[in-house]
Amino acid sequence: MKRKLQVMTTLLIIALIINGLATAPCTAAEPPSQLQNPQTDSRELQLQDMLVLQLLPYMNEQLEAAYFSLLTTTPQLYPYLVQVEQVERLNGFRGFDFQITLRAFPTVGPHNSVGEDLFTYRISTSQIKLINYKHLKEPKQHNIPPNDLDMRRKSK
Repeated sequence: MKRKLQVMTTLLIIALIINGLATAPCTAAEPPSQLQNPQTDSRELQLQDMLVLQLLPYMNEQLEAAYFSLLTTTPQLYPYLVQVEQVERLNGFRGFDFQITLRAFPTVGPHNSVGEDLFTYRISTSQIKLINYKHLKEPKQHNIPPNDLDMRRKSK
């Protein structure tokens, strides 16, 4: 009986420790302040998020090329760090030719922000085409921790 009590107490302590570690605060960088963070879900937000998920591969491809001269690693783009700026129907009501503008905040390492980019895509039934890409902000040295500074390419 005493042995069972010791085992149960030990398991309870281990469970509490593991639970405490699992709920420890995250030390990753906060999302950029320009990013709107909705507090409730909506049908519109769900549809925007689905669209962002479909466009992420295209956006990552463009980021890889744009950041090649700035970073030694390809930045990551997470869906929650992409904001839909504008959506427009190009051929009237119920037309299926859209133009969408997205603001993105790519990261490296443990979510260290390395810039800001603006993408404009044209989406129709037959294609997804990048219309405009604008690199708005460069990686700043103070955004990258000292142990990850080797991710920045040296300026010439």
